[in-house]
Amino acid sequence: MDKDINKLLTSEAEKLAKLQKIVQQAIAEEKLIVENLLHQPEETLTLGQRISDSVADFGGSWKFIISFTVILTGWILFNTLAPNRDDFDPYPFILMNLVLSTIAAFQAPIIMMSQNRKEQKDRKRTENNHLINLKAELEVRSLHQKVDLLLEEQIQILFEIQTQQLVILKNIETKLEDK
Repeated sequence: MDKDINKLLTSEAEKLAKLQKIVQQAIAEEKLIVENLLHQPEETLTLGQRISDSVADFGGSWKFIISFTVILTGWILFNTLAPNRDDFDPYPFILMNLVLSTIAAFQAPIIMMSQNRKEQKDRKRTENNHLINLKAELEVRSLHQKVDLLLEEQIQILFEIQTQQLVILKNIETKLEDK
């Protein structure tokens, strides 16, 4: 009788140890995935990519707008108020229009290059998020299966215990009747 109880307790302890091992392995794998996502390899940028990022960062900032406004205002004031011999770009400001058009012609494609790179990074980030969500869904399914398996094992163990208890009760009953 004691052997049966010890046997049940031993099998239960073995099942719990197996489950703990599975959980520890899952945690170790999860740490590896999280480390890879948090510490992604550094992106190596070419000189052109670094320049396009710098131009895009500066061209889309208040520093650029304010400094450009100050430069254009100074240009206009100098060429409007300066004596005729000192002004280098009289009123229709043709030279200023040429400079502005040239700056816009260079700045637009450079900013587009930077935006394309950032779009590629966003696409990669979206793919990573999708993979993370997919992995989370698979983990949830796996956990559901493990819980279902545990419940089935627990029910089976309870039936076995109940059967053994009935046998023990019958043994006790027969011993009491024999007395």
